[in-house]
Amino acid sequence: MSIVTVQLGQCGNQVGQELFDVLSQDWQDGQGQGSRVQREAHSSCSRERFFNQEPSGPPSARAVLIDMEPKVICQTMATAAKRGRWQYGDGSHFCQKQGCGNNWANGFCVHGPRYEEAVGDVVRRQVERCDRLAGFLSMMSVAGGTGSGMGTYITQCLRDAYPHAFLLNQVTWPYGTGEVIVQNYNSVLTLSHLYQSSDAILVHENDTVHKICAQLMNIKHISFKDMNEVIAHQLGSVLQPVSPSPGATELGTNPIGDLMSSLVCHPEYKLLSIKNIPQMSHANQAYSIFTWAGLLKHLRQMLIANAKMEEGIDWQVRAPSLGLRAAPKASHNTALGFNTSLANLLILRGKDVHSADAGGFSSPALYSSWLPAESALSIWRSAQPFNRYEKSATLVSNSQALLRPLDAMVGRAWNMFASRAYVHQYTKFGLSEEDFLDSFTALEQVLSSYSHL
Repeated sequence: MSIVTVQLGQCGNQVGQELFDVLSQDWQDGQGQGSRVQREAHSSCSRERFFNQEPSGPPSARAVLIDMEPKVICQTMATAAKRGRWQYGDGSHFCQKQGCGNNWANGFCVHGPRYEEAVGDVVRRQVERCDRLAGFLSMMSVAGGTGSGMGTYITQCLRDAYPHAFLLNQVTWPYGTGEVIVQNYNSVLTLSHLYQSSDAILVHENDTVHKICAQLMNIKHISFKDMNEVIAHQLGSVLQPVSPSPGATELGTNPIGDLMSSLVCHPEYKLLSIKNIPQMSHANQAYSIFTWAGLLKHLRQMLIANAKMEEGIDWQVRAPSLGLRAAPKASHNTALGFNTSLANLLILRGKDVHSADAGGFSSPALYSSWLPAESALSIWRSAQPFNRYEKSATLVSNSQALLRPLDAMVGRAWNMFASRAYVHQYTKFGLSEEDFLDSFTALEQVLSSYSHL
């Protein structure tokens, strides 16, 4: 089944281009791995999922590019064409010559309704090229105007136009120190509205990705391209095909639908985080050897201690005993820094993958008491290595991992709103103060729900 990717704003378009680069490179590099039948099945499934086969020339991405300014879209399309492995199709983009000025209300209340029909036509053309539509992957930042404001409006339009299609939003959170003065307003408005229309929201934090680039990739002068490559690697490790069981020939058919059924069991819990191990520069991969036992031990502790990467894990944090786990939230897990999960998806790729023992992730102590551990944990495996890593493990988690950054974001936005700072910049485009209050209320409910897992 095919995924239509909707790239929104500067961030969404740049991350999307890196994602298609990773995907195309992966199935081309993977031709030397496994049996010929396995290689061909993996490559064919990946191409059908993400690319259209063109009569001549390289395949085209199943993607729609949207921005209110043409510069980034032109650069993105030119970069893809220059590399020659794949391209963006003709008529797959929509842009204008007037941006949203980092104003969520301008994107949501003005540009979104004004260009709804034109954007809908571009999306429909991509959907009609799919034999079987698995769903939409929308990629956007929550801090700016086009990606967040217009992106939120387009997400609502996709939900209305394709009510039975799965809708996954990949969102990039801004640096905590600030990129845009009103980024917390934009973020609160985006997340509260996406919660109503999206099936799940997969979050990447710029602060975390920056640390991965600096400490794991050993990049001295970190650019947004470096960070986008890390995000693309993590996304690709989730979305590439997997085999459902040892010896099975059928590859996972609907990655977004399978993701939802594994992780999103209640509409109040839609925030997903992602952890990936190992991550390093390609130059260091040739000199590194990993075992499944070591990788899974580190990844499990990253989950428990809510560590963003394998360096700096707090090994003192332990899962509470089942007796404590059954008690009210009180202070047990909070005091220990323990990260309670509602559901986890573990994706293992590479050599000897079916020998990997993932039993440590099935402990009931890791999970809320709502679901039995055997229902809360899903494991996908593929013997095909991903992105040149002989072995790799990815954990997509619906847990308390995002509780602290979300709480900080809402708090900063509320402090600004209490003094009505910059509110007039939003109300002049049609957003009311009541809309702000509704958004704060919605996210306070999300925070309360996750804090009581």
